[in-house]
Amino acid sequence: MDTKLLTEKDIKIAADIIKNGGLVAFPTETVYGLGADALNAQAVAKVYEAKGRPSDNPMIVHIGRASDIGQLTPRLSPDIVALIENFWPGPLTLVVKRKSCVPDRTTGGLDTVGVRMPDSKIALDLITWSGCPIAAPSANLSGKPSPTKAEHVIEDLQGKVDAIIKGPDCRVGIESTVLDVTGDTPTILRPGVITAENIEAAIGKKVAVDPALYVNRPRDVSDEEFKPKSPGMKYKHYAPKADMTIIEGSRDKVKTEIERLRVLNERIGNKVGVILFEERAFIEAAHDFFAKLRELDKQEVDLILAGAMSDTDGVGFAVMNRMLKSAGYNIVRV
Repeated sequence: MDTKLLTEKDIKIAADIIKNGGLVAFPTETVYGLGADALNAQAVAKVYEAKGRPSDNPMIVHIGRASDIGQLTPRLSPDIVALIENFWPGPLTLVVKRKSCVPDRTTGGLDTVGVRMPDSKIALDLITWSGCPIAAPSANLSGKPSPTKAEHVIEDLQGKVDAIIKGPDCRVGIESTVLDVTGDTPTILRPGVITAENIEAAIGKKVAVDPALYVNRPRDVSDEEFKPKSPGMKYKHYAPKADMTIIEGSRDKVKTEIERLRVLNERIGNKVGVILFEERAFIEAAHDFFAKLRELDKQEVDLILAGAMSDTDGVGFAVMNRMLKSAGYNIVRV
């Protein structure tokens, strides 16, 4: 289904596939999602199979109207209401207590569920005409860079899903902010372009950041014990085919070190790709990062050298979260 020719009829055909337990990849404002009926455990199981996704990695459920959150959770606190009013539709996922109608398959066995209302007409129409909430992780093979263009989805999932809606490139470019609102202190489980400062301004209280975001995972917790409440907290994510190293330090030193490493590696026959955004181009970096990883994969580079972004900015922190995971936390400080 090509965006230039996309009609209401096409999206209704895709919605019928969802209704009948099938899989549809579709664009949102963040990244492309791979959707299934969130309340149909068998359909959700197909998503895990198509992506090669671990079954304890929870999915985000997408709804077409803000009021539909009531289908999924028993109670809305004043904070939740304020967050919905300020940020939906948009790239904010709220982790809330789930109702029993939400299958374990969708939540990774947790008693919570992540819910968001996307800011994309195609996505909203698909959800509305499907007549059900749609569970939709990113529409890529598990562990690969998230897809922000239809061609990325086709590359990964052609022949593995029932339909791919070829919509526009994604406007935001990284996944939604995930905010756990089940406790006394709202806590960011995955950073995005909606920052802690944005959230604090909306609800008038301090927001915490999950300590797991600062390391690969809590150091004193084993693989079996660590139960992620948000996608992207436990498993390898966003990884290009090439080895990747992040260079962190003052701007001049970073540029010098990237050039030094590039020359050294090219001398021994390695093909080197470089990702270096302007120092405070945080929104641009969020939009372009995954697409650049995909492009360097296509160029078949052997090594990617990336300049670190400042993580004192909320969006910079979100981009660095993706960079660090893409590089397997391989960072050089200069």
